Amino acid sequence: MNTLTGRAALMAVALAALVAMASASAGAGDAAAVDAVAVDRVAPHHVYVTAEFGGVLTVIDGETDQVIQNVPLGKRPRGLRLSPDGREIYVALSGSPVAGPGVDEKTLPPPDKTADGIGVVDVKTLTLRRVLRGVSDPEQLALSPDGRRLYVASEDTGLALVMDAASGRTLGQASVGAEPEGVAVSPDGREAYVTSETAGTVSALDARTFRVLATRPVGLRTRGVVFSADGARVYVTSEDGANLVVFDAKSHTQIATVSFPGRNAKPMGVVLSRDGRTIYVTTGRGRTVEAVDTASLAIKGSLEVGDRPWGIALSPDGKRLYTANGPSDDVSVIDVRTFRLVTKIKTPGRPWGVVTGR
Repeated sequence: MNTLTGRAALMAVALAALVAMASASAGAGDAAAVDAVAVDRVAPHHVYVTAEFGGVLTVIDGETDQVIQNVPLGKRPRGLRLSPDGREIYVALSGSPVAGPGVDEKTLPPPDKTADGIGVVDVKTLTLRRVLRGVSDPEQLALSPDGRRLYVASEDTGLALVMDAASGRTLGQASVGAEPEGVAVSPDGREAYVTSETAGTVSALDARTFRVLATRPVGLRTRGVVFSADGARVYVTSEDGANLVVFDAKSHTQIATVSFPGRNAKPMGVVLSRDGRTIYVTTGRGRTVEAVDTASLAIKGSLEVGDRPWGIALSPDGKRLYTANGPSDDVSVIDVRTFRLVTKIKTPGRPWGVVTGR
């Protein structure tokens, strides 16, 4: 065999392996895969998904798109965060019954307050190590950059709480409007932003004193919130307003609004790309993920991913995007470079939130 022929053969083998690998990944779900040569290989990582109805944390291998384990957590796990050191996952657990829009709460069973708390999962052993008590009906949460403090939205009390992440001791609280939901902490750890679903507002809090610095209108059923990487901007979603509202983080003033016309969009979860150039928004009943350019605020892509996508997260290397699709009991996997659906992974119990880690 001459050198040229040998190289050609090696290239053919490599291409065949790549195609086979991509085809295997596609077989993990029930959706069509991206064209094989367009799929970027991803670094080893895990995907962690809460099941609101199933009471478990589903762990997925990010390379194979296979479910590894379902970790029992407790009642109604929703929002979750990975600690900065990657060793623990904090999960909001609630004993309050599920109630959709317009449901008369008087018709619901009483809440099980003994189930409320923040579950702490050990990433290495995939076990629930402890539950931090003292918070009522938590929905979403965020961690300070040093991992020492938890900022929690207490849905049934209208309060945002700050807790010691190790002991669970409450360090402060603030009134932020009925049914607080999304929580984010600035990259420098100085401020926390909390949304109020019922009031349609977002509140900026001093992260140290927990004093309310400003409360601003966003739109009906305010949901998710995230800071830009430099901390200069804050992006907030309004489900019934069908838009993404952009705030100046320093002055707490609204500077722009991104609308999603003609798409039946109900903006829910939100995450920023690793390079900070794109913000991704799940649209709930709109069934899509919308890609918005952070410089121009133009919509540069729309992709249908499944039934009522809510939670959203990026892989650690930024090459994969994951959405939790509750009604269809699956997680969509998106190739970021091509902005195409790779596969869907079946997960139990109405997936709600999602985070990733190595």
